[in-house]
Amino acid sequence: MARPPFRGSFTQQPPIPEEGVAAALAVLRSGRLHRYNAAHGETPEAAALERDYAAWQGARYCLAVASGGQAMQIALRAAGVGRGDRVLTNAFTLAPVPGAIAAVGAEAVLVEIDGNLVLDLDDLAEKAWISGAKTLLLSNMRGHLCDMDRLAAWAAAGGVALIEDCAHTMGATWNGRKSGSFGLAGCFSTQTYKHMNSGEGGLLTSDDAAFMARATMLSGSYMLYGRHGAGPDPETYADIRLDTPNMSARMDNLRAAILRPQLRALDAAIAAWNARHDRLAAALAAHPLVRTPERPAQERYVGSSLQFMVPGIGAGAAQALLDATLANGVELKWFGAAEPVAFTSAHRSWRYVTPQALPRTDRILAGLFDMRVPLTFSLEDCDLIAAHILDALDALGADAGLAGQGAA
Repeated sequence: MARPPFRGSFTQQPPIPEEGVAAALAVLRSGRLHRYNAAHGETPEAAALERDYAAWQGARYCLAVASGGQAMQIALRAAGVGRGDRVLTNAFTLAPVPGAIAAVGAEAVLVEIDGNLVLDLDDLAEKAWISGAKTLLLSNMRGHLCDMDRLAAWAAAGGVALIEDCAHTMGATWNGRKSGSFGLAGCFSTQTYKHMNSGEGGLLTSDDAAFMARATMLSGSYMLYGRHGAGPDPETYADIRLDTPNMSARMDNLRAAILRPQLRALDAAIAAWNARHDRLAAALAAHPLVRTPERPAQERYVGSSLQFMVPGIGAGAAQALLDATLANGVELKWFGAAEPVAFTSAHRSWRYVTPQALPRTDRILAGLFDMRVPLTFSLEDCDLIAAHILDALDALGADAGLAGQGAA
């Protein structure tokens, strides 16, 4: 008997918690949406979010900004990166990461990934030595963490400023230490498809007072830097407040109000994501065509998306797999496409980045498929989705003669 198609949406997120709706309505009724517009004795929602997130993250300082991309741009500027500087970053990431580097006038030096979709630390060391780059904007792409202990030790020994893009690893840990706490700064996103949803938004964390003072001024605090929930002492700003330009990238109280209840529920959400991710991954990993990334014992991930590889697949067969699954309601993305599609792109399409030879990354991306795993999916939904993907892979293997290549 034919399977029923999947009828759910890969872009539908859970509703904002009622507590967040009530808090947002209170902000709207007050009219005080701007983060610095507060009644006497009132703690604005943006400042309260900074306080709460710093405590949850275990960071000394937190700054709420307009987007994850702005968090990265501000972090680079606050770290002293400027025009013509070179910044190391993953060859496998999404466009806002090289975009942030380009936005500050710097040049991206792309580093190969390994078969588990994480930064190749040997290639990183070589590229750093050749380029002389002293900043790494690490993308924890799609929630995969490299050996963070080894990376942090390498960065400290070499004087390389480590800035983590944690858009996909909010709440993830390596050996019990939270993603975003291994270097100078952690950058987080609260865009709709991330782990907390405010439509757009970002958070920047650090333990470095001078760095965070520069970041706060860059975000557009004017001389109101004392009104932040987790900021440096006022004396830190003595010269920084006059030397640092205003880039106007503040988060507003409305978005902060929506986010605070989600933060309180985030640990439970992570457990729910991982239950769905692991159910899908286990089913797909059993197929002979498929290879799934290995997850080290040191890593506690957040499975809000799923990746699998079909080594040796050609462009025509990859498109056939996309078409077959979509016909049954399953929306996969493929990183090997010649042209960018929606949010999915590869380094070849970033024309603002100097073209670079990345043969290992290209070989991996040619067979890499990706899928969102929203919390609106039930475990039974995951079983049906996996079954449709497996059916399409079975047909692909029969038609294309690929059987047995998954372990290649």
